[in-house]
Amino acid sequence: MGTTSTTVREERLPPEGTPKEVAPGVVRMQLPMNMPGLGHVNCYAIEDSKGIALIDPGVPSASSWRALNKRLAEAGLPIARVHTVLVTHSHPDHYGAAQRLRRLTGADIVTHENFKTYWDPHEEDDFVREVAVPGDYEAQLSAIEKTLMKMAGREKNSPFDRPVPWGGPPPDNQWKERFKWRILPLLLSKVWQPPKPSRRVVDGNVIMLADREWHAVFTPGHTNDHLCLLDPTEGIFVSGDHLLPTITPHISGLTTQRQPLTDFFGSLERMHSFDGVKTVLPAHGFEFHDLPGRSDEIVEHHHGRLATLTKAAAEAPENELTVPQYSQHLFRPHAWGVMADSETFAHLEYLRQTGRATARPVDGELRYRIIAD
Repeated sequence: MGTTSTTVREERLPPEGTPKEVAPGVVRMQLPMNMPGLGHVNCYAIEDSKGIALIDPGVPSASSWRALNKRLAEAGLPIARVHTVLVTHSHPDHYGAAQRLRRLTGADIVTHENFKTYWDPHEEDDFVREVAVPGDYEAQLSAIEKTLMKMAGREKNSPFDRPVPWGGPPPDNQWKERFKWRILPLLLSKVWQPPKPSRRVVDGNVIMLADREWHAVFTPGHTNDHLCLLDPTEGIFVSGDHLLPTITPHISGLTTQRQPLTDFFGSLERMHSFDGVKTVLPAHGFEFHDLPGRSDEIVEHHHGRLATLTKAAAEAPENELTVPQYSQHLFRPHAWGVMADSETFAHLEYLRQTGRATARPVDGELRYRIIAD
Protein backbone atom coordinates (compact mmCIF):
# COMPACT_ATOMS: atom_id res chain seq x y z
CA MET A 1 0.00 0.00 0.00
CA GLY A 2 1.28 3.46 -0.86
CA THR A 3 1.51 6.45 1.44
CA THR A 4 0.30 10.01 1.31
CA SER A 5 1.95 13.11 2.74
CA THR A 6 0.33 12.55 6.14
CA THR A 7 3.01 11.82 8.74
CA VAL A 8 0.99 9.57 11.06
CA ARG A 9 0.63 6.00 9.84
CA GLU A 10 -1.96 4.69 12.25
CA GLU A 11 -2.63 1.64 10.06
CA ARG A 12 0.83 0.34 11.04
CA LEU A 13 0.24 0.47 14.80
CA PRO A 14 -0.13 -2.77 16.79
CA PRO A 15 -3.70 -3.70 17.70
CA GLU A 16 -5.60 -2.00 20.49
CA GLY A 17 -5.86 -4.11 23.62
CA THR A 18 -9.61 -3.87 24.14
CA PRO A 19 -12.79 -3.68 22.05
CA LYS A 20 -14.29 -0.23 21.53
CA GLU A 21 -17.71 0.97 20.40
CA VAL A 22 -16.89 3.30 17.50
CA ALA A 23 -20.41 3.96 16.17
CA PRO A 24 -23.93 3.21 17.39
CA GLY A 25 -24.17 -0.57 17.67
CA VAL A 26 -20.72 -1.19 16.15
CA VAL A 27 -17.78 -2.51 18.20
CA ARG A 28 -14.24 -2.43 16.77
CA MET A 29 -11.87 -5.28 17.61
CA GLN A 30 -8.35 -4.84 16.26
CA LEU A 31 -6.68 -8.16 15.42
CA PRO A 32 -2.95 -8.81 14.94
CA MET A 33 -1.38 -9.26 11.54
CA ASN A 34 2.08 -9.11 10.01
CA MET A 35 2.08 -7.75 6.48
CA PRO A 36 4.22 -4.95 5.01
CA GLY A 37 2.96 -1.57 6.19
CA LEU A 38 0.13 -2.95 8.34
CA GLY A 39 0.04 -3.75 12.04
CA HIS A 40 -3.57 -4.82 12.55
CA VAL A 41 -6.91 -5.36 10.86
CA ASN A 42 -10.21 -4.05 12.18
CA CYS A 43 -12.93 -6.59 12.77
CA TYR A 44 -16.30 -4.95 13.45
CA ALA A 45 -18.96 -6.67 15.56
CA ILE A 46 -22.63 -5.70 15.22
CA GLU A 47 -25.17 -7.19 17.62
CA ASP A 48 -28.86 -7.49 16.83
CA SER A 49 -31.89 -9.47 17.94
CA LYS A 50 -30.66 -12.57 16.10
CA GLY A 51 -27.10 -12.54 17.41
CA ILE A 52 -23.87 -11.11 16.08
CA ALA A 53 -22.52 -10.13 12.67
CA LEU A 54 -18.79 -9.76 12.09
CA ILE A 55 -17.12 -7.74 9.34
CA ASP A 56 -13.62 -8.87 8.23
CA PRO A 57 -12.62 -11.46 10.88
CA GLY A 58 -8.85 -11.15 10.51
CA VAL A 59 -5.99 -13.10 9.00
CA PRO A 60 -5.95 -16.92 8.80
CA SER A 61 -3.66 -17.57 11.77
CA ALA A 62 -3.88 -19.18 15.19
CA SER A 63 -2.87 -15.92 16.93
CA SER A 64 -5.59 -13.94 15.15
CA TRP A 65 -8.19 -16.61 16.00
CA ARG A 66 -7.20 -16.46 19.68
CA ALA A 67 -7.36 -12.67 19.62
CA LEU A 68 -10.81 -12.73 17.98
CA ASN A 69 -12.15 -15.09 20.65
CA LYS A 70 -10.61 -12.97 23.41
CA ARG A 71 -11.99 -9.69 22.04
CA LEU A 72 -15.49 -11.14 21.62
CA ALA A 73 -15.43 -12.43 25.20
CA GLU A 74 -14.25 -9.05 26.48
CA ALA A 75 -17.11 -7.35 24.62
CA GLY A 76 -19.62 -9.81 26.07
CA LEU A 77 -20.38 -11.24 22.65
CA PRO A 78 -20.50 -15.07 22.65
CA ILE A 79 -18.88 -16.46 19.52
CA ALA A 80 -21.62 -19.09 19.32
CA ARG A 81 -24.12 -16.30 18.50
CA VAL A 82 -22.28 -15.20 15.32
CA HIS A 83 -24.85 -15.56 12.54
CA THR A 84 -23.23 -13.55 9.73
CA VAL A 85 -19.69 -12.88 8.54
CA LEU A 86 -19.37 -10.14 5.94
CA VAL A 87 -16.09 -10.04 4.02
CA THR A 88 -15.28 -6.76 2.29
CA HIS A 89 -12.95 -8.32 -0.29
CA SER A 90 -10.84 -11.33 -1.23
CA HIS A 91 -7.60 -10.63 0.65
CA PRO A 92 -6.65 -13.04 3.45
CA ASP A 93 -6.37 -10.39 6.17
CA HIS A 94 -10.11 -9.83 5.67
CA TYR A 95 -11.53 -13.31 5.11
CA GLY A 96 -9.18 -15.27 7.41
CA ALA A 97 -11.58 -16.73 9.99
CA ALA A 98 -14.76 -16.61 7.89
CA GLN A 99 -14.98 -20.28 6.94
CA ARG A 100 -13.89 -21.42 10.40
CA LEU A 101 -16.73 -19.37 11.90
CA ARG A 102 -19.18 -20.88 9.41
CA ARG A 103 -18.14 -24.38 10.41
CA LEU A 104 -18.33 -23.51 14.11
CA THR A 105 -21.60 -21.54 14.22
CA GLY A 106 -23.28 -22.06 10.85
CA ALA A 107 -22.87 -18.36 10.08
CA ASP A 108 -23.70 -17.02 6.64
CA ILE A 109 -20.75 -15.66 4.69
CA VAL A 110 -21.69 -12.54 2.72
CA THR A 111 -19.49 -11.17 -0.08
CA HIS A 112 -19.82 -9.25 -3.32
CA GLU A 113 -20.87 -11.40 -6.27
CA ASN A 114 -17.35 -11.12 -7.79
CA PHE A 115 -15.64 -12.59 -4.71
CA LYS A 116 -12.93 -15.07 -5.72
CA THR A 117 -9.82 -16.26 -3.92
CA TYR A 118 -6.57 -17.86 -4.97
CA TRP A 119 -7.99 -21.26 -4.04
CA ASP A 120 -11.23 -21.15 -6.02
CA PRO A 121 -11.63 -23.70 -8.83
CA HIS A 122 -10.49 -22.78 -12.31
CA GLU A 123 -9.11 -24.39 -15.41
CA GLU A 124 -6.09 -26.71 -15.14
CA ASP A 125 -2.90 -24.78 -14.45
CA ASP A 126 -0.21 -25.50 -17.01
CA PHE A 127 2.47 -24.22 -14.64
CA VAL A 128 2.16 -27.28 -12.36
CA ARG A 129 4.30 -30.08 -13.74
CA GLU A 130 3.44 -33.75 -13.21
CA VAL A 131 6.88 -35.23 -12.52
CA ALA A 132 9.51 -33.97 -10.08
CA VAL A 133 13.12 -34.41 -11.20
CA PRO A 134 15.81 -34.77 -8.48
CA GLY A 135 17.44 -31.38 -8.00
CA ASP A 136 14.62 -29.54 -9.79
CA TYR A 137 13.16 -27.64 -6.81
CA GLU A 138 10.48 -25.89 -8.85
CA ALA A 139 9.11 -29.21 -10.09
CA GLN A 140 9.34 -30.73 -6.61
CA LEU A 141 7.36 -27.85 -5.13
CA SER A 142 4.77 -28.20 -7.89
CA ALA A 143 4.39 -31.90 -7.20
CA ILE A 144 4.08 -31.33 -3.44
CA GLU A 145 1.55 -28.56 -3.98
CA LYS A 146 -0.54 -30.66 -6.33
CA THR A 147 -0.62 -33.57 -3.86
CA LEU A 148 -1.59 -31.28 -0.97
CA MET A 149 -4.33 -29.66 -3.03
CA LYS A 150 -5.83 -33.07 -3.75
CA MET A 151 -5.68 -33.95 -0.05
CA ALA A 152 -7.31 -30.65 0.95
CA GLY A 153 -9.84 -30.72 -1.88
CA ARG A 154 -8.64 -27.40 -3.24
CA GLU A 155 -7.68 -25.85 -6.52
CA LYS A 156 -6.13 -22.48 -7.16
CA ASN A 157 -6.75 -19.35 -9.19
CA SER A 158 -3.99 -16.79 -9.20
CA PRO A 159 -2.18 -14.45 -11.58
CA PHE A 160 0.96 -14.86 -9.46
CA ASP A 161 2.13 -18.07 -11.08
CA ARG A 162 2.11 -16.63 -14.60
CA PRO A 163 4.62 -14.27 -16.25
CA VAL A 164 3.83 -10.65 -15.46
CA PRO A 165 2.15 -8.77 -18.34
CA TRP A 166 4.89 -6.13 -18.56
CA GLY A 167 7.55 -8.80 -19.10
CA GLY A 168 9.28 -10.92 -16.50
CA PRO A 169 8.99 -14.19 -14.58
CA PRO A 170 5.97 -15.14 -12.45
CA PRO A 171 5.89 -13.43 -9.04
CA ASP A 172 5.81 -16.88 -7.40
CA ASN A 173 8.98 -17.85 -9.26
CA GLN A 174 11.08 -17.79 -6.07
CA TRP A 175 10.73 -21.01 -4.08
CA LYS A 176 10.50 -19.17 -0.74
CA GLU A 177 7.53 -17.16 -1.99
CA ARG A 178 5.86 -20.25 -3.38
CA PHE A 179 6.29 -22.07 -0.07
CA LYS A 180 4.96 -19.12 1.95
CA TRP A 181 1.89 -18.39 -0.14
CA ARG A 182 1.08 -21.76 -1.72
CA ILE A 183 2.47 -24.68 0.28
CA LEU A 184 2.18 -23.36 3.84
CA PRO A 185 -1.55 -22.53 3.57
CA LEU A 186 -2.19 -26.11 2.54
CA LEU A 187 -0.18 -27.45 5.48
CA LEU A 188 -2.11 -25.15 7.83
CA SER A 189 -5.52 -25.95 6.39
CA LYS A 190 -7.10 -26.02 9.86
CA VAL A 191 -6.76 -22.24 10.14
CA TRP A 192 -6.28 -21.27 6.47
CA GLN A 193 -9.67 -22.10 5.02
CA PRO A 194 -10.80 -20.20 1.92
CA PRO A 195 -14.36 -19.00 2.46
CA LYS A 196 -17.31 -20.31 0.52
CA PRO A 197 -19.85 -17.47 0.37
CA SER A 198 -23.42 -18.44 1.19
CA ARG A 199 -24.78 -15.10 0.01
CA ARG A 200 -23.39 -12.92 -2.75
CA VAL A 201 -24.68 -9.38 -3.05
CA VAL A 202 -24.53 -6.64 -5.67
CA ASP A 203 -24.51 -2.88 -5.43
CA GLY A 204 -27.62 -1.56 -3.72
CA ASN A 205 -28.70 -4.78 -2.02
CA VAL A 206 -29.96 -4.34 1.52
CA ILE A 207 -28.40 -6.33 4.38
CA MET A 208 -30.05 -6.35 7.80
CA LEU A 209 -27.54 -5.80 10.63
CA ALA A 210 -28.17 -4.35 14.10
CA ASP A 211 -31.86 -4.48 13.16
CA ARG A 212 -31.15 -1.72 10.62
CA GLU A 213 -30.87 -1.65 6.85
CA TRP A 214 -27.31 -1.48 5.50
CA HIS A 215 -26.77 -0.87 1.79
CA ALA A 216 -24.15 -2.77 -0.20
CA VAL A 217 -21.81 -0.36 -2.03
CA PHE A 218 -19.65 -1.88 -4.77
CA THR A 219 -16.26 -0.09 -4.91
CA PRO A 220 -13.93 -1.76 -7.45
CA GLY A 221 -10.33 -0.60 -7.65
CA HIS A 222 -8.32 -2.13 -4.83
CA THR A 223 -9.94 -5.41 -5.92
CA ASN A 224 -12.71 -6.30 -8.33
CA ASP A 225 -14.92 -7.57 -5.51
CA HIS A 226 -14.55 -4.79 -2.97
CA LEU A 227 -17.68 -4.19 -0.93
CA CYS A 228 -18.45 -1.28 1.40
CA LEU A 229 -21.49 -0.89 3.65
CA LEU A 230 -23.65 2.18 4.25
CA ASP A 231 -26.03 2.60 7.17
CA PRO A 232 -28.02 5.71 6.19
CA THR A 233 -29.95 5.69 9.48
CA GLU A 234 -26.91 6.30 11.69
CA GLY A 235 -24.63 7.73 8.98
CA ILE A 236 -22.06 4.92 9.17
CA PHE A 237 -19.88 3.92 6.22
CA VAL A 238 -17.75 0.75 6.50
CA SER A 239 -14.99 1.38 3.96
CA GLY A 240 -12.81 -1.75 4.10
CA ASP A 241 -9.56 -1.02 2.27
CA HIS A 242 -11.26 1.33 -0.20
CA LEU A 243 -10.64 4.33 2.06
CA LEU A 244 -7.97 4.27 4.75
CA PRO A 245 -7.12 7.21 7.04
CA THR A 246 -3.43 7.86 6.27
CA ILE A 247 -2.31 5.44 3.55
CA THR A 248 -3.75 4.44 0.19
CA PRO A 249 -4.72 0.90 -0.86
CA HIS A 250 -2.61 -0.99 -3.35
CA ILE A 251 -3.95 -0.69 -6.91
CA SER A 252 -2.70 -3.79 -8.66
CA GLY A 253 -2.01 -4.41 -12.31
CA LEU A 254 -2.23 -8.16 -11.63
CA THR A 255 -5.99 -8.52 -11.37
CA THR A 256 -8.90 -9.39 -13.62
CA GLN A 257 -9.74 -5.68 -13.80
CA ARG A 258 -8.82 -4.25 -17.17
CA GLN A 259 -8.82 -0.68 -15.85
CA PRO A 260 -8.12 -0.87 -12.10
CA LEU A 261 -7.13 2.78 -11.63
CA THR A 262 -10.06 4.02 -13.72
CA ASP A 263 -12.34 1.83 -11.61
CA PHE A 264 -10.78 3.19 -8.43
CA PHE A 265 -11.21 6.81 -9.51
CA GLY A 266 -14.87 6.09 -10.28
CA SER A 267 -15.38 4.48 -6.86
CA LEU A 268 -13.71 7.44 -5.15
CA GLU A 269 -15.81 9.97 -7.04
CA ARG A 270 -18.93 8.11 -5.99
CA MET A 271 -18.18 8.91 -2.33
CA HIS A 272 -19.51 12.41 -3.00
CA SER A 273 -22.98 10.95 -3.58
CA PHE A 274 -23.47 9.71 -0.01
CA ASP A 275 -24.93 12.49 2.12
CA GLY A 276 -25.23 12.28 5.86
CA VAL A 277 -22.22 10.06 6.56
CA LYS A 278 -20.93 10.88 10.05
CA THR A 279 -18.45 8.07 10.67
CA VAL A 280 -16.19 6.13 8.30
CA LEU A 281 -14.94 2.77 9.62
CA PRO A 282 -11.84 1.56 7.73
CA ALA A 283 -10.27 -1.90 7.75
CA HIS A 284 -7.01 -0.52 9.17
CA GLY A 285 -6.46 2.52 11.37
CA PHE A 286 -9.07 4.52 13.23
CA GLU A 287 -12.45 5.97 12.36
CA PHE A 288 -12.64 9.29 10.51
CA HIS A 289 -15.45 11.57 9.45
CA ASP A 290 -14.89 13.29 6.09
CA LEU A 291 -15.87 10.72 3.47
CA PRO A 292 -15.66 12.94 0.35
CA GLY A 293 -12.65 14.85 1.66
CA ARG A 294 -10.57 11.71 2.16
CA SER A 295 -11.65 10.48 -1.28
CA ASP A 296 -10.39 13.70 -2.85
CA GLU A 297 -7.05 13.38 -1.03
CA ILE A 298 -6.53 9.91 -2.47
CA VAL A 299 -7.43 11.05 -5.99
CA GLU A 300 -4.92 13.88 -5.66
CA HIS A 301 -2.29 11.41 -4.44
CA HIS A 302 -2.69 9.25 -7.55
CA HIS A 303 -2.66 12.25 -9.89
CA GLY A 304 0.63 13.17 -8.24
CA ARG A 305 1.96 9.73 -9.11
CA LEU A 306 0.88 10.15 -12.72
CA ALA A 307 2.73 13.46 -12.81
CA THR A 308 5.85 11.77 -11.40
CA LEU A 309 5.74 9.17 -14.17
CA THR A 310 5.31 11.88 -16.80
CA LYS A 311 8.34 13.75 -15.44
CA ALA A 312 10.41 10.55 -15.39
CA ALA A 313 9.58 9.91 -19.05
CA ALA A 314 10.51 13.47 -20.02
CA GLU A 315 13.97 12.96 -18.50
CA ALA A 316 14.53 9.52 -20.05
CA PRO A 317 16.19 8.73 -23.40
CA GLU A 318 13.51 8.71 -26.11
CA ASN A 319 10.98 9.54 -23.36
CA GLU A 320 10.37 5.87 -22.53
CA LEU A 321 11.23 3.39 -19.79
CA THR A 322 10.31 -0.12 -18.64
CA VAL A 323 7.82 -0.70 -15.84
CA PRO A 324 10.53 -1.48 -13.22
CA GLN A 325 12.41 1.65 -14.27
CA TYR A 326 9.32 3.81 -13.80
CA SER A 327 8.61 2.02 -10.53
CA GLN A 328 11.90 3.23 -9.08
CA HIS A 329 10.65 6.80 -9.50
CA LEU A 330 7.47 6.07 -7.51
CA PHE A 331 8.78 3.88 -4.70
CA ARG A 332 11.70 3.89 -2.31
CA PRO A 333 14.36 1.18 -2.73
CA HIS A 334 13.09 -0.98 0.14
CA ALA A 335 9.74 -1.33 -1.67
CA TRP A 336 11.09 -2.21 -5.13
CA GLY A 337 9.77 -5.48 -6.48
CA VAL A 338 6.65 -7.07 -7.96
CA MET A 339 4.14 -5.19 -5.76
CA ALA A 340 5.62 -1.82 -6.68
CA ASP A 341 5.90 -2.80 -10.34
CA SER A 342 2.29 -3.98 -10.33
CA GLU A 343 0.97 -0.64 -9.07
CA THR A 344 3.24 1.23 -11.49
CA PHE A 345 1.89 -0.90 -14.34
CA ALA A 346 -1.68 0.00 -13.34
CA HIS A 347 -0.80 3.69 -13.53
CA LEU A 348 0.98 3.35 -16.86
CA GLU A 349 -1.96 1.42 -18.29
CA TYR A 350 -4.28 4.20 -17.11
CA LEU A 351 -2.17 6.69 -19.06
CA ARG A 352 -2.18 4.43 -22.12
CA GLN A 353 -5.94 3.81 -21.92
CA THR A 354 -6.61 7.54 -21.66
CA GLY A 355 -4.43 8.35 -24.68
CA ARG A 356 -1.52 9.83 -22.74
CA ALA A 357 0.99 7.02 -23.28
CA THR A 358 2.00 4.32 -25.73
CA ALA A 359 3.61 0.94 -25.08
CA ARG A 360 5.79 -1.30 -27.23
CA PRO A 361 7.57 -4.60 -26.52
CA VAL A 362 11.37 -4.53 -26.59
CA ASP A 363 13.32 -7.71 -25.80
CA GLY A 364 10.38 -9.22 -23.98
CA GLU A 365 9.59 -6.15 -21.87
CA LEU A 366 7.04 -3.39 -22.39
CA ARG A 367 8.45 0.10 -22.71
CA TYR A 368 6.08 3.01 -22.12
CA ARG A 369 6.40 6.40 -23.74
CA ILE A 370 4.37 9.11 -22.00
CA ILE A 371 3.00 12.10 -23.86
CA ALA A 372 3.60 15.27 -21.89
CA ASP A 373 0.53 17.35 -21.08
